[in-house]
Amino acid sequence: MALLDKRNFPLIVTALLITGAVFFAVRINYGLKGSHILEIRDSESGRRYGSWHLEEGSEFAIEFIHSVNQSPVMETYTIEEKMIRLKKMSFYSFGAGMPSHQEEGMLISRDGDAMVISGYNSSFRELNLIVGTVSDHLLYINDEIISLRELCGRNAHITIRSR
Repeated sequence: MALLDKRNFPLIVTALLITGAVFFAVRINYGLKGSHILEIRDSESGRRYGSWHLEEGSEFAIEFIHSVNQSPVMETYTIEEKMIRLKKMSFYSFGAGMPSHQEEGMLISRDGDAMVISGYNSSFRELNLIVGTVSDHLLYINDEIISLRELCGRNAHITIRSR
């Protein structure tokens, strides 16, 4: 009896359905294990402004103009085990609210005119910030640059978390 005989059709369909179900279960349980969703929500209402898929170890950055020294600051983060880990900070001017000393394990280097501090040992479940009223906060993620002012509004109190 040939496998493609029409009497074997119910058996073939059942085998294909089982194979598809097994593939789907494996994909859900193993294939997406290193996948995270970074989302931005309103801190009070919980309204979601946006979400992005990131793989384990992926980076994103937030850039803003420091309110005291009026120069750009860029904080770069990685996603590690659903935590947000500060990887490095780049800035152009010291002043109130800026790092002023080196802790154990931290490295200070230069990238052109920018000072870069790396080697942080800080992880967060979430980041809370207020989107700039005078200057914008920019989110660099998945090769996109997103204005948080346009996305969330000026003075929006937001929470950024990985899940």
